[in-house]
Formats: sequence, C-alpha cells, structure tokens
Amino acid sequence: MSGQAPGSEPRASAGRTDDHTGEGRPAGLARVVVACGPSGAGKSRLADRLRHELGWPTLRLDDFYLDGDDPRLPLQDDLGIPDWDDPASWDADAALTALETLVRTGEVHVPGYDIARSRRIEGVRITLPAGAFVVAEGIFAAELVGALRDRGLLAQAWCVRRTPWVTFALRLARDLKERRKPPVTLVRRGLALRRAEPAIVAHQVALGATPITPGEACRRAADLR
Repeated sequence: MSGQAPGSEPRASAGRTDDHTGEGRPAGLARVVVACGPSGAGKSRLADRLRHELGWPTLRLDDFYLDGDDPRLPLQDDLGIPDWDDPASWDADAALTALETLVRTGEVHVPGYDIARSRRIEGVRITLPAGAFVVAEGIFAAELVGALRDRGLLAQAWCVRRTPWVTFALRLARDLKERRKPPVTLVRRGLALRRAEPAIVAHQVALGATPITPGEACRRAADLR
C-alpha cells in the first residue's frame, strides 16, 4: 500500500443517496467527519467528547502507521529516527478502505498501534449506528479529504488548531506521560513540529480542511445532521 493519499476516482457524487438499506444503513453516505491538525492540538480529546456527547464513534487513523521495520518507512536524517510526521509513514489506502467499509456496512475491524514499540497490535471492531457520524481523527486525516469527497463519504473536514506554543506544551505533556519515545527525542521532535506548525496547518487547509478550535468544532457538530 502506498503511504500517499489514494487516488480520487469518483465512485459516488457528494449529492447521491445510496440504494443500500440493509444493516440499518442511512440512505446518505456523507457520514465521515475528518478531524486533522498538528500533533497535540486536541484531535483525540475532541473525538472523545463527540463520542460521549453525541454517540459518534472514532476511527483513529494514526493506528494505520507502518511498522517500525517496514522498508517503506521514511527516516529523519537529522534525528536518525523514522519520520512519523511524513504521510509516507502511514497506510492511506488501508485507512480509506476502513472508512468506506464502516460507512457502507456499519462495522469494520481496524488495527491498533503501539507507538512505543512502533508496531501494529490487535485492533478493535467499530460500529456505526444508523444516523450517526464517524470521526476520522489523525495527523494525516487531511490526506483523505479529497478521496472521501469524491466517494460521497465526507460530511465535514476540520483542521483542529491552537496557538503553536500551546500545542507544543500539550503534545510534550501527553508524550512524556505515555512514554512514547525517549524524553530527549520528544523534546527535539516537539520543537521541530513547533517550527513547522504554520506550514502544517496551511497544507491541511489547502487539502480542504477548515481551521477551527476544539470549541468551535463541538458547536458545529451539535448542529450537524
């Protein structure tokens, strides 16, 4: 599978309703809410809140990272570690297939990912209740916006963002708590991401995501039907 965003050959227009009514599926397929944004901006917390308040399941796209020994994995020359911030470190095709399967059938089995070990682990089964939306959350989620739109699956796309130093602090606190990597690596990577954050947000907005704070996203979600 390629780590780049998959092709965008249209299978269904955004305005089409689907004929399939089995398994309690809604007629409209535009049920995917993309939550992208810089690492540490609050995407996972937003997805958790929407799950608790609105009953929307979360499909965590970061669980589609490649294994640490995968030869396709790009490396950061300056840090000597895999470049987890490069979309090529991620299986976009598998992530798109999982989302389409979930929307069309109402359920899908997805992998888990152990960041400390850089390896996929046993995953979970996700179900999508009729009439609900699924939050597709991850740092590379914007890479799927075009393909989801072409397939008629996209409801909205949000680039969750805060001020860069707030994002830096939240990300570092999270990564240290979860012992994702050695502390020195986390600090060096965090500073590099802090410098790159304006370009990251601009890139995801160019791919079709709307820049938004977590609070603004919750208000939009409450009005989404």
